[in-house]
Amino acid sequence: MLARVAAIGVVLAVLIAVPPLLGIGWQNAMTNMLIASLFAMAFNLLIGQAGLLSFGHAAFFGVGAFATLHLMLAIEDRSVSFSTPLLPLAGAAAGFVIGAFAGYFATIRSGVYFALVTLAVAELLHSLAPHWDGLFGGEAGLSSMRMPWGGLSFGSTLEVYYLALGWTALSILLLWAYTRTPFGRLTLALRDNEQRVRFMGYNAHATKVIVFAISAMFSGIAGALLAISNETANYSLFSLHVSAQVVLHTFVGGSTVFLGPVIGASVFTLFAFFVSDVTRSWLLYQGLVFVLIMLYAPLGIGGLVQAHMQHWSRLRWPDLAPAYALAGAVGACLTGAVVFLVEALQIVFSPEYAAARRRLDGAWPPIELFGLEWQVFSPVTWIVPSLLAAAGLLLLPHARRKLRESWDGVLERAEAERTAEPEPQLAGAVEP
Repeated sequence: MLARVAAIGVVLAVLIAVPPLLGIGWQNAMTNMLIASLFAMAFNLLIGQAGLLSFGHAAFFGVGAFATLHLMLAIEDRSVSFSTPLLPLAGAAAGFVIGAFAGYFATIRSGVYFALVTLAVAELLHSLAPHWDGLFGGEAGLSSMRMPWGGLSFGSTLEVYYLALGWTALSILLLWAYTRTPFGRLTLALRDNEQRVRFMGYNAHATKVIVFAISAMFSGIAGALLAISNETANYSLFSLHVSAQVVLHTFVGGSTVFLGPVIGASVFTLFAFFVSDVTRSWLLYQGLVFVLIMLYAPLGIGGLVQAHMQHWSRLRWPDLAPAYALAGAVGACLTGAVVFLVEALQIVFSPEYAAARRRLDGAWPPIELFGLEWQVFSPVTWIVPSLLAAAGLLLLPHARRKLRESWDGVLERAEAERTAEPEPQLAGAVEP
């Protein structure tokens, strides 16, 4: 426990101290990382704690953003006096109210039907928003300005970043405290066995509505932070892409680990920041990462970290290091092959390459990739990715076997230690 607190303290210290040393682009990326992390944590309250999979959580994210922008417009017109750092309260209130209303009907059903109802709510708002000028600003959306408060202008990206950091840290702390309350324990019981919760005399439907509303409230805070950061919002916040993105962040990070969604959101936000400037196929790579994690690490990145921390004293690194090195080599070979093929084919089928061919009367000019020129019909061009793919596929079964054998040994040692522990004596028992 002490090690976890120390690790969290180090991360917070880095998040506080490092951003002033970075450029505006980095500061904006880290602000988006914090917003995505809070949104994923709010969503995980449903799927991770209550076992309710929502496909339309963008509805409450967007509602929080628009509610905050309406308050910002009122402050800008001087019709309302309100503190700028407290603007996310408007998103929280809007998210909670709309979440309670939508959750009452959505939680009547469970499973896939619940997911479809939440998807319908988000799609309904996505369809109405472009035509509802008074509330959502039509297709152009709403825009406003951050007003100064308490000697702060909130005109710089750094000030907005610290505002987002404060609200994200406070919200995550409140979500952690929620898991330690009796109602938080009831939420876990609802996930594990709803029928038994009913038999115990609890109102399962009312419990799910409250959990749904709380999740929507924190989603509204995340949407409010996005509105404050961008000073604008439009109907695209209700799109299926936003709902799918938070699902992806949560499962990649690990829905069974409390801070897992933060890991997933941080990794993919920074991944997009780095890779989107390099290639137009970054969404394809993001999807491939998601598929691979779901296939080979279904508990997510957070689950892998938790497993290593849980069994740290039992890990034998002389045995694990070769297995991890082999797995890294397999990943490098397959990654190189996939990236080479995707980027090469993207260039060959691009409109720019077609225009170059027309200028050369149908000839196939060489493509530039990784700082080198490659002839399209040269065997060497396609032998390189083929050899990388073949090497990766040949080594993959060996890497999986070595990893399985290494971790089987770890689990066997854990089981042996558990069975060797003496059974606790009952109070008042007399030993023979």
